[in-house]
Amino acid sequence: MKKNVILYWAPGGNVEKNAKRIHELLAGHDFELMDLASFDTNEVENIQRFIFGIATIGAEIWHDATGDNYWNDFFVKNENVSFEGKQFAFFGLGDQVLYPDHFVDALGYLKEEVEKRNGTIVGQWPVDGYTFTDSEGAADGKFFGLALDEDKQDHLTPERIQKWVAQIKKEMQL
Repeated sequence: MKKNVILYWAPGGNVEKNAKRIHELLAGHDFELMDLASFDTNEVENIQRFIFGIATIGAEIWHDATGDNYWNDFFVKNENVSFEGKQFAFFGLGDQVLYPDHFVDALGYLKEEVEKRNGTIVGQWPVDGYTFTDSEGAADGKFFGLALDEDKQDHLTPERIQKWVAQIKKEMQL
């Protein structure tokens, strides 16, 4: 297992597509790309840098999500594991028009779970250029990671990813 990993869920859609874009831009920086269900949680202690890709799951409470919520399983299995000394960056997908009150809420869930385990979060992204009314994934004018809207702003995704990857390369000292 490499020291750095990009983990995403769910496979086969826009989250995976954008995880692959990010992986391509990180070529040469020893990142392994894999869906969350394929990741051996026993390897967490061997990983230095994580990039998590997630879609807003549509549940008001994370634990009420469907049975294929591998993010919940990941954090339950790592409940007593310290993330101290590890870096985490997040990207999340949402629809700011259909779900303006919950746009990329899942970024907030990832932040909360990583902070509980003392991980370092990098890659905050400005809320400028988005139109939404509320998000658990943002505070003080910034998202807790890169926010992508493949439904309404897909034309902005490549440029946003390119700028965000350049930003996290600096923040992760790659």
